[in-house]
Amino acid sequence: MHQIERVDIAIVGGGIAGLVAANYAARAGRSVGLFERAENLGGRAQTTVVDDFRLNFGAHALYVRGANAAILDELAVELGGSQPEAARYLAMRGERFFSLPVSALALTGTRLLGTRAKIELGRLYASLGDVDADTLDSMALREWIDGHVSDPPARAVFEAMTRLSTYTNDPGRASAGAVVRQLRIAGGGVRYLDGGWQVLVDALRDRAIEAGAQLETGSPVRRIVIEAGEAAGIVLAGDRIVRAGSVIVATSLAEAASLSGVDEIAAWAAAAVPVRAAVLDLAMSTLPNPRHVFALGIDRPTYLSVHSTWAKLAPRGQHVVHLMKYLPPTADDRGADEHDLEELLDLSQPGWRNHVVERRYLPRMTVTGWLPVAAGGGLGGRPGPAVPGVRNLFVAGDWVGGEGMLSDGAFASGKQAAGLAASATVSATAAA
Repeated sequence: MHQIERVDIAIVGGGIAGLVAANYAARAGRSVGLFERAENLGGRAQTTVVDDFRLNFGAHALYVRGANAAILDELAVELGGSQPEAARYLAMRGERFFSLPVSALALTGTRLLGTRAKIELGRLYASLGDVDADTLDSMALREWIDGHVSDPPARAVFEAMTRLSTYTNDPGRASAGAVVRQLRIAGGGVRYLDGGWQVLVDALRDRAIEAGAQLETGSPVRRIVIEAGEAAGIVLAGDRIVRAGSVIVATSLAEAASLSGVDEIAAWAAAAVPVRAAVLDLAMSTLPNPRHVFALGIDRPTYLSVHSTWAKLAPRGQHVVHLMKYLPPTADDRGADEHDLEELLDLSQPGWRNHVVERRYLPRMTVTGWLPVAAGGGLGGRPGPAVPGVRNLFVAGDWVGGEGMLSDGAFASGKQAAGLAASATVSATAAA
């Protein structure tokens, strides 16, 4: 293990945001040390391997039009995988399955909606590209929907589509502007990754090392050193001190507040509205109903996708299935949440219990640390990357900055934080 005692830029946290930051900071010619408390990099982007099945922590997909695309291209990261076929998307209402109206053609042909609902929903879909999202940043999603959708079935479908694209089930607080932007991005489709998201983590790690960054795992940071209003380094376990010209904290918001002791970050943590989901991940030896590979709940906030249909995640002829229940802010019945996911499986894959190789249930997985809320002005209300009042201290993560929801926020803020830190920090080599 490298014993780094002085770096230009110290990065705390080895998830997507931290790895992206390490890449760009090193490419800017700065000496970089990244410190991850866990034994493995990746955070929630890690993939568990069980008998050659590859299970992500919940349903992970890269948005083809998201902020990740340009960044991965700049870093020369190439990933295998494919986009799901929208023609195989199903909607579930009650105990029946219908074609999910994700396009004008699918909307015309589905039996999920009557003529009036189809007309209303079609007009709304057609208008999304022309909506000035900036004018909606401070409007709640529910208020915006109230003004555009009167037919209850059409409304239910549209709300389900917003859950699918944002992983969020909080229309009373979510910023309509942020959701509209995300729907536009989601319109370009998603990609499931061969080998799971661990392949992405490993590629970002390799590129960072190639660029000169030094990465340490199993190295928990105890606190950020702040002297005279300026970030000056970090203290690790065993009172090991690493001096740094700038520090990027790429952790959860709560951990960033704890490590830094900065009042402003503590205030962010108190104001944050996290997004959570109940998650059921399955490795299955066979699929009882191979026609049902994707289902979105309309009258319940649930989701099922057989990711191995479109990505190499399981042994030949076997399957990886991800299910989620998008949790409302007042969710408190974990038993009911798991039951709802099992019921979705009972309806879509009868007899599924006889074919389970591995099962993992996460009752309260944090999907993202900061929901862009209308009261805060949407994406523009998220904090960072610069920390007010403390020079050369920056943050990165899916809760940071004004660009991108979900992992796209981590990609975008990681790059931005690295740029700010590199600009603020004179390299040790140049100084010498």
